Amino acid sequence: MKKNLLAIMLIILVAITLVGVIAVVVVTKLSDPTSAEDKPSIDEIVQSSVEVPEITTNLAGNDYIKISFMVQTENKKAKEELEKRNFQVKNIIITELSEMKAEDLTGKKGKEKLQEALKTRMNELMEEGKVEKIYITSSILQ
Repeated sequence: MKKNLLAIMLIILVAITLVGVIAVVVVTKLSDPTSAEDKPSIDEIVQSSVEVPEITTNLAGNDYIKISFMVQTENKKAKEELEKRNFQVKNIIITELSEMKAEDLTGKKGKEKLQEALKTRMNELMEEGKVEKIYITSSILQ
């Protein structure tokens, strides 16, 4: 009887220790700062970004816009692909803008909506990576 009790206590002690070790490993892996998403440095952003030169196009009303962008991709392969797809990117920008009115582009929310729409459409094209963020570098609305 004592041997059985001693064996059961030893098994319980080993099980508790094993659960503790597993918990420590899981907690350290989840809280590891290198496993979390690191923000890229400005140099990395510039190296993976494509400039879209100024585009002038009509809006849905009688207004027109001159606008240029900087498109940040997730890596250099995505940047190279986006550079090759330059004509498609310009087409996406022009078609998106042609559906918008001047009122849609005024203010912060309007510009953010345009940026999100362009990002979504460009990511539909991408095969080697994805577009992370779109920056409006100049904008003149008339």
